[in-house]
Amino acid sequence: MKKFLFVLCLLPTSVLAATDNNCLTMETVPEGELTLQQIIELGLCRNPETASAYLSLESARFNKNAGYAQYLPSVSASGSASLPYRNQEWSDWSYGASISASYLIFDFGKRLSDVNQLIDTWRATGFDYSESVQNYVYGIIGAYYALLNADADVITAQAVKDVSQTAKNTADTKFKAGAVAKADVLKADVTLSSSILDLERAKNNREIAKGNLLAKLSFPADQDIKIADMPSDFGSESENKSIDDLIATAREKRPDLLRASANKDAAWHRRNSAFLSNLPSISASGSLSWNNIPSDVFNAGQDEWSGSIGIRASMPIFAGFSNMYNVRSAQANYEKAKEQERLTTDNAMLDVFTAYQNYKTAQMVLTQTDTLLASAKESEKVTAGMYKVGKATMLDWQTALADLADAHKQNNAAKYDLFTKRAALALAIGDIKEGLMEGEVDE
Repeated sequence: MKKFLFVLCLLPTSVLAATDNNCLTMETVPEGELTLQQIIELGLCRNPETASAYLSLESARFNKNAGYAQYLPSVSASGSASLPYRNQEWSDWSYGASISASYLIFDFGKRLSDVNQLIDTWRATGFDYSESVQNYVYGIIGAYYALLNADADVITAQAVKDVSQTAKNTADTKFKAGAVAKADVLKADVTLSSSILDLERAKNNREIAKGNLLAKLSFPADQDIKIADMPSDFGSESENKSIDDLIATAREKRPDLLRASANKDAAWHRRNSAFLSNLPSISASGSLSWNNIPSDVFNAGQDEWSGSIGIRASMPIFAGFSNMYNVRSAQANYEKAKEQERLTTDNAMLDVFTAYQNYKTAQMVLTQTDTLLASAKESEKVTAGMYKVGKATMLDWQTALADLADAHKQNNAAKYDLFTKRAALALAIGDIKEGLMEGEVDE
């Protein structure tokens, strides 16, 4: 049985990409025709949403690194200088300095749970950043294809207008020769006017699509941008994969699934830490101090140098039941995280299935619109020829032109809808990558 192989267009989500070092300070769109890859890189460099998500990731990383401080000694130093005042007289200055250190020897694994919780929180933030990047890339892809579709509609509208102009010229010539009635000329005028109106609407839609893409790139919407079209074999059925393979990929790569798992692990360590905080802890401590106190001051004569070392054990006995409630709260949060993970998995599997069905349908629709367009082109060509020799009416030609324009629009929409549905499937499995890779069909 044939198994379909689906290879997806993916962008790296571990770092912020950039087309050059000055992309953040650009005021105008780069000149020349830009590919989808270049558009995505430029957008990621300039997008404030993904930049904010990246900074959140950095914050979580620093918090994680700070958690390792529990495995190192704590050292503090202090110094003092005082001028005593007694019996309406000022005494001499006295000075002192001290240094102390403490080290946690054993706490039944509480600090390990604290560090593991910070690590899992950092991992979850990383998956959140990855999801933000992939969602933004998907939005860029949609805006890119929308502009390509709008460009194609303008070209189609211009072609239909040119044919309508030919029909108008033909009707005028035949009317002057007395071969047709004035009604044919009027009908040709209506068709030409309608095609001109459709062309203006198509141009307006293209401007809106262009402005939307520019806004996603953080450029003013009134600038100009040139983008490259996609290859005609992009999105073919030979790239398809089975639904089981797609689900397996989603379980491994989809950021929200990985984030839910990391949040569950963090909740588990948080629960353990809350429980272990009720157990004893053992610490070692030491101190060294120096004092210089004048002889006429109280406590004078004590040793200038003093110090101590010791071991301290502590255990909470009663804190108004707060420890007990903290443990129960942490347990409830852990159970909640498990249910959230299960819910996220169910929603993700539905997303993959829906995107897969939409993509397969888009492939079928494109095939049908290709056939429809070919038939409409041939019909218009034949009808035009028949009208010129008097075997068809202007109404027949009008109908053929309307069918041709509609077939062009449907084919343009189907083509770029296929590309968008492909990107939606890539997003659903969490695998929007840079570039395309060749896929093989397994028998």
